[in-house]
Amino acid sequence: MTNPASYRPRPGEIPDAPGVYRFSDPSGRVIYVGKAKSLRSRLANYFADLSTLHPRTATMVTTANRVEWTVVGTEVEALSLEYSWIKEFDPRFNVKYRDDKSYPYLAVTMGEEIPRVQVMRGAKRAGTRYFGPYSHAWAIRETVDLLLRVFPIRSCSAGVFRRAASSGRPCLLGYIDKCSAPCVGSISPEDHRALAEDFCAFMAGETATFVRRLEREMASAAAELDFERAARLRDDLGALRRVVEKNAVVLSDGTDADVFALAGDELEVSVQVFHVRGGRVRGQRGWVSERVEDLDDAALVERLLLQVYGEGGADVPREVLVPALPEDAPELAEWLARSRGAKVSLRVPARGDKRALAETVRTNAEGALALHKTRRAGDLTARSRALADLERELDLPTSPLRIECFDISTTQGSHQVGSMVVFEDGVPRKSAYRHFVVRGADGTGARDDTEAMHEVISRRFKRLAAERAAGIGGSDAVDEDGIPLSGAVDPTTGRPARFAYAPQLLVVDGGPPQVAAAQRALDELGVDDVALVGLAKRLEEVWLPGEEFPVVLPRTSEGLYLLQRVRDEAHRFAITHHRKRRSTAMTRSVLDDVPGLGPARQRALLAAFRSVRALAAATPDEIAAVPGIGPTLAQVVHEALTRPGAPALDAEAPALDAEAPALDAGAPAATEAVGDEAVGDEAAKPRAAAAPPRAEAGILEP
Repeated sequence: MTNPASYRPRPGEIPDAPGVYRFSDPSGRVIYVGKAKSLRSRLANYFADLSTLHPRTATMVTTANRVEWTVVGTEVEALSLEYSWIKEFDPRFNVKYRDDKSYPYLAVTMGEEIPRVQVMRGAKRAGTRYFGPYSHAWAIRETVDLLLRVFPIRSCSAGVFRRAASSGRPCLLGYIDKCSAPCVGSISPEDHRALAEDFCAFMAGETATFVRRLEREMASAAAELDFERAARLRDDLGALRRVVEKNAVVLSDGTDADVFALAGDELEVSVQVFHVRGGRVRGQRGWVSERVEDLDDAALVERLLLQVYGEGGADVPREVLVPALPEDAPELAEWLARSRGAKVSLRVPARGDKRALAETVRTNAEGALALHKTRRAGDLTARSRALADLERELDLPTSPLRIECFDISTTQGSHQVGSMVVFEDGVPRKSAYRHFVVRGADGTGARDDTEAMHEVISRRFKRLAAERAAGIGGSDAVDEDGIPLSGAVDPTTGRPARFAYAPQLLVVDGGPPQVAAAQRALDELGVDDVALVGLAKRLEEVWLPGEEFPVVLPRTSEGLYLLQRVRDEAHRFAITHHRKRRSTAMTRSVLDDVPGLGPARQRALLAAFRSVRALAAATPDEIAAVPGIGPTLAQVVHEALTRPGAPALDAEAPALDAEAPALDAGAPAATEAVGDEAVGDEAAKPRAAAAPPRAEAGILEP
């Protein structure tokens, strides 16, 4: 490890001008390249106190032993030089989007005497019409195969064309009518060029013209009783329509645009781009890359655009739509304009079709990241390595085959819930997930997250002690025949026990305060055989009880990835339950607390009085006049709505539409109640008869 002070340049040596800098390690290899509007200001940031730097930046400056820079005239020149150096040196601490192959295009070589349609990559050639880019070459070939029925232009190579011309026989495509065979004179060069022009016009978006023309020709052939030709035209028309359906219009203004989106976490970032040409999506591309640098979305966008539109990348369209504008967006737009040879609009879409398309691209990016994580988690080798990493890095006595993670979810102290998720052998065991409703010392909820965490951990391990005291679970559990049980089972019910297994590793979502609260709960219960850690989201630091500094796992550690996935799953499970409780509370009516007033009678009362306020102003006799409501129940309803301390009725509350449908009484419950806890995702089963639905009303409980 190098001390950055040993190679720090003196401030007077660094020019206060735009430029590009590079850090090198002792072997001379360039490990990081960056640019700056002011080299002096930017480089000073790298030589600050190491404790104030991001861990990745600190690792970079302690790996390097030399920094060099080059002054340039403008920020646009700095962009170009930075991109060139990243391509040349491939620095290990720069974000790199690995899938940087050039995009495939559908190309028509109009500069040749006999134009040819083909797949092309790389630099553009003069005299060639390009359509795309496409995500895969097979997508181009599939489109061409359909269009050659209608536009049978040449698609063979120069060698095949010369051999056919010298032999006087066309190739196979000429025999099956997917080429007009200009090689043997079946069509004149002029007519073949006109056919190629029609092909290009169709690909450029003039689809309706050719569809209508085929429809007229088909009708004419049918009227002339030339049914064979009519059938062939019908098939050609179907081929055109299939191509049109594949290229549906997504932007009504018919513009050319590339739409980028990002989705990521602290370790990885997923990128998706849709290539829209003529208002239609012509291609899609995606990457998942590691977050090597400490960059926000705006800086990631800058790195992405430099790579995508650099040498060998995609052509630059009229508009580039991004999720966040880089700090030097004007200079980047100028750099893109130089590549395109015309003005380029670089912006964040705010509304309309482009905003909707950007949301679709973002959804694809999130899905790609989730799929990447799922595939990585499903890798048995990676899971084994993750457990081994945790055992080594956290100094555990054994591999943590059972990991439990706890999280707290609340909104301004209300509807507090805790979640417990379980991972066994590195994969979720959803039947063991649990929810906790946080009560607090006075029954109204905990004061803060640390008190809530203390309560949830205490309740979980009290249940563990209680079930073990009842002879449930444990490594020595056997059935009545003395056969060891494969899982902890409650002998009184025959159902799997809920808390009979202790984890080897307990993870809490949070930093030192949450870890201290959990450790206090374990100490109070005398639990000393469970390892405890906290995972802080800001820098993905692992905190151990009583330690002043966190454990920073390597960025590429499978163990860190597993802890992150466990924490994210606990957060998802907690917030899902919290939202459900909050939604239930918001739709609860004051009538739900009236004894003997079920959903059918609530609907009858609301149909008669139109609102709870009008019902509260009615007399018992008026209430009793409603069908199904007797004098006794009417008196109970009247007293419940008018007694001192009853919930205030808002004069502005809207009346409920009496015709609104009741909630579906047969809908399955999301969780199965288990005392104060609730069973998780897989254990939740539909009930034979759900709890009776509550009637909606304009009055909500306070």
